[in-house]
This record gives sequence, C-alpha cells and structure tokens, in this order.
Amino acid sequence: MTGLSSSARPTADAAGGRDMVTFRLGGELLALPTGILREILEPVRTTRVPNAPDFAPGLINVRGAVVPLADLRVPLRMPRPPADEHTRIMVVELVLNEIPSVVGILAERVHEVTSIDDAALEDLPGVGTTWPPQFVIGIGRWQDSFVMLPDLDAIFSAHLAGESGAQPTSGKDCLP
Repeated sequence: MTGLSSSARPTADAAGGRDMVTFRLGGELLALPTGILREILEPVRTTRVPNAPDFAPGLINVRGAVVPLADLRVPLRMPRPPADEHTRIMVVELVLNEIPSVVGILAERVHEVTSIDDAALEDLPGVGTTWPPQFVIGIGRWQDSFVMLPDLDAIFSAHLAGESGAQPTSGKDCLP
C-alpha cells in the first residue's frame, strides 16, 4: 500500500484501525479520516463562481467564513445525481499548497464514523475500477462493502495545478 503521510491521509490508532467517516458519492462508498473533519452541514446556499470548474463550482458561508465547495465526483469520474434530502456538506481542514485551508466537500449521504482496520486496506486493483488510481489511497472493507479512500492531497493538488480535468461549470450542479 502507498505511504500514508500527509494531513489528508488517515493515521492509525493504537489498535491498528483508522477512524473514518463513511459517505456515499456517485453510488460508491468512500471514507475520509475523522481528523480532518470539522463538521457536517445540511445543504446551504451556494454562490456560483463564474467560469469555475465543475470540481469547485462555488462558495458557501460556514459560520461567517467563505469556504469553497468541492465535488469529488468530478475528479473521481462518478455520476452526479441532483441533491436530495440526504445530501450533506462535509467541512474539512486540509493543507493546500502549504496553507491550512477549510473546504466543503459534497456528500450524497453521510453514514457514520467507524474504524477501518489497517489489515483491511489494499491498493487499488489495476482492473475493475473506473477511479483514477492517482486519486485513490486504497480500498478497504466496511459492513461487508468495499470502501474507497480518496487521496485528497492528490485531488486538490491536481485541481490547483489545473490538471484535474474539470471543466468550467454550467452552474446546474450547484446546490440551491
């Protein structure tokens, strides 16, 4: 498995598990480390940014702070169904270009905080997945399902470098 060294990568606890929040995107199960999670919000009004890429189409207000809203479905090549009553925004703290940053990440549904055992984590298989391998830390197991751990460092670095493949947004996928 690839090295897990940055702030957006999960760290093991004393028992060898990783505390993760599980959520759904594009019909897939994903997990992020709880250490970067600040809070989970119900959808809020999004201000679209003209010519912004689909990956980060707008800004939201989080307790008086302007926060970009990112859609991981774009770089992970996932379908993007419209928001519904289960849609949430996970507010996370990341280090982007060596600057501590707060970002909202769209989730179609947030499940729970759980521990994923290190022994259950594996590298992304070379076949059978459509996710870009450079954007995935690994695959684990949760409640008899596979769970994908996105590499937020790689995803945001590619976006900031203009390499994420994201196209300018039409605005139709922003939350109301």
